[in-house]
Amino acid sequence: MNKTYLVTGGAGFIGSNFIIYMLNKYSDVNIINVDFLTYAGNLENLKSVEKNENYKFIKADICDAEKIEEIFNENEIDYVVNFAAESHVDRSIKNPSIFVKTNVEGTLNLLNAAKKNWEEKDGVYKKGVKFLQVSTDEVYGSLGETGYFYETTPLDPHSPYSASKTSADLIAKSYYDTFKFPVNITRCSNNYGPFQFPEKLIPLIITNAISLKNLPVYGDGLQIRDWLYVKDHCKAIDLVINKGKVGEVYNIGGHNEKTNIEIVKIIINKLNKSFDGRINENLIKHVEDRKGHDRRYAIAPDKIKKELSWEPITMFEEGIEKTIEWYLKNDEWLKNVLSNGYLDYYNKMYKNLV
Repeated sequence: MNKTYLVTGGAGFIGSNFIIYMLNKYSDVNIINVDFLTYAGNLENLKSVEKNENYKFIKADICDAEKIEEIFNENEIDYVVNFAAESHVDRSIKNPSIFVKTNVEGTLNLLNAAKKNWEEKDGVYKKGVKFLQVSTDEVYGSLGETGYFYETTPLDPHSPYSASKTSADLIAKSYYDTFKFPVNITRCSNNYGPFQFPEKLIPLIITNAISLKNLPVYGDGLQIRDWLYVKDHCKAIDLVINKGKVGEVYNIGGHNEKTNIEIVKIIINKLNKSFDGRINENLIKHVEDRKGHDRRYAIAPDKIKKELSWEPITMFEEGIEKTIEWYLKNDEWLKNVLSNGYLDYYNKMYKNLV
């Protein structure tokens, strides 16, 4: 029988890429996509699979405990992959409460529904079921000039967003420790690739550059992130679901550390040559730094490589070219996203922009 995956937040960036990846790779899986379709959720991301007989969409809020329990009661669910989250740090600074509600309460609702549905007797669950909590390297806080985040690194979140994800992780971990509930937690570095909402750095810079708008860079732009191509992340999640040891945390990193200003200049250079010679570094606009801005993230994916034989295969040079090409070829998708008030939001956020 087909295994059924409940994918929450499946109309978002990573979630939609994961659904497409799974349906393209496997003919014997069913995907139930649960998404509330907030500003960053877009069913157009899934047009290539929307008619697939193994795919079903349900509009629902993971904060609605009754609806989530209903979905479990009406479907034979084997795996939960929880992508659903408020994820933008700037928004969390402006409105922390929605992040706590979605990321913490929503995750708790999913855990409770899955536990109730899967538990056959105290501490014994249906064979082969698993809950995967998709998290972030931001739960570890910030690094200095050297060193890496390991699964054993103490959690030290610095923003309302990362604090809410840390809370969700700890609740998921507590279900394993207390109830022996079958769960894994993955913590990834910065993702990039197709379908990413243009509030994050790479799609924001691409979007503004092709419109010859200012390219906002926080502070000195020397913050360092480890960049992971989204398809490599999807492969890692697939492995953890099917082969990861229950109760374990797995870090997923790209081995592609770059400063924000490096990223911006790489995109400028590529668009200058392939799209419009007017795109140049004069478009860069340094703006007031983000409050509590972490300086450096870097993940050590040693554990997932050793235990599950995963490592990233898409180097940044290849991945960024694929990403730029995708945004240039999907201007209708971009126009649809931009029509949702995105530009107004950013004009208000970056007060120093002209």
